[in-house]
Amino acid sequence: MITFEILCARFTTLQPDDLRRWITEGYVRPAATERDLQFQEIDVERVRLILELRDEMQVNEEALPLVLSLLDQLYALRRRMKRLGMALDEEDGG
Repeated sequence: MITFEILCARFTTLQPDDLRRWITEGYVRPAATERDLQFQEIDVERVRLILELRDEMQVNEEALPLVLSLLDQLYALRRRMKRLGMALDEEDGG
């Protein structure tokens, strides 16, 4: 787990105010301790994704919630399909 400051330092285009806004909007969900916020690797990757969407793919702030929601749905569906495939393999004896 890493702190807010370390996460901001890891990405040159990440501004602290942007990260605070993404936390407020629920795009990134760090664990809160008594002293600070702690980010897991999945949070780091979520920040990387948001930065790629914003900086490389030019997704604006208004569209960001929709794009993130669609990506989350896609990833959830892929996980379910994988579990279904594994269950079918087990049922077939394989």
